[in-house]
Amino acid sequence: MKKLPLFILLLLFVYTLTAQNYTLIKNIPYRTEGNEYALERCNLDLYYPTDSVGFATVVWFHGGGLSMGNKEIPEQLMNSGLAVVGVNYRLLPRAELVDCIDDAAAVVAWTFREIEKYGGDIHKIFVAGHSAGGYLTSMIGLDKKWLTAYGMDPDSIAALIPFSGHAISHFAYRESLGMKVTQPSIDAFAPIYYVRPDAPPLVIVFGDRDLEMLGRYEENAYFWRMMQVVGHSATYLYELGGYDHGAIESDNFRFVFCQNTNNFCIRRYFYGQTGHCFLQGISGLSSCFRLCTQIHKNW
Repeated sequence: MKKLPLFILLLLFVYTLTAQNYTLIKNIPYRTEGNEYALERCNLDLYYPTDSVGFATVVWFHGGGLSMGNKEIPEQLMNSGLAVVGVNYRLLPRAELVDCIDDAAAVVAWTFREIEKYGGDIHKIFVAGHSAGGYLTSMIGLDKKWLTAYGMDPDSIAALIPFSGHAISHFAYRESLGMKVTQPSIDAFAPIYYVRPDAPPLVIVFGDRDLEMLGRYEENAYFWRMMQVVGHSATYLYELGGYDHGAIESDNFRFVFCQNTNNFCIRRYFYGQTGHCFLQGISGLSSCFRLCTQIHKNW
């Protein structure tokens, strides 16, 4: 894993950056029915600021190829004025792919139902994840049937932020069909199958095309292009040069949600090997990156 003095900082502006105290509630069930394995896995950790209201929330799905991993509150999101929902979901092979996706939808629906009780704003719920978690993020955000089953519209999500996620059908699913991991597939289990102009804002982030997992850059670039083709103007693509698939979630990479009055913006910092900082489109903390001035019509 290559480590460089390079990181990207995504700032999503909401209301105030004054919260200092946080509470962590562990193992909250988001399902109360199902088999023993579902009841074992379908729980979440909630980390939230206790001295502010109207804060943003990130629902975070861990990676692990849909077959391993556990819920986490990313360190990069802590102490930044927002809530984080760290999610456990059912895993292959003890569950089916539809169970993984359905769990992702169920926990997002839980967040919309419950977060106001803790002080959060339901209009500022972001869904994000790394690798398999990025795949789940895109699936439930683009294919409407998963969240519709829970009585909610996925277009209510403030933004989708998949990190190094599949845009084509997931490799674990392809393997279950007897396919090689080098054989791509686009079917009903591929996020790119559901490109549409009215989806939530989509921020696609991945590592260096020469260091990422096989084809991950190319499939996400195609994902971005097809979202543009269908008329979705709020899709953004970020390649992190020098980072492999795992490194983009390391301490060298971080994204933070901050608060301001009216805007949802992305602030990008890139540090090259010399340590020189390149700021693109930013003129100050209160200023918005030009690509983000209209990213969310409700703000």
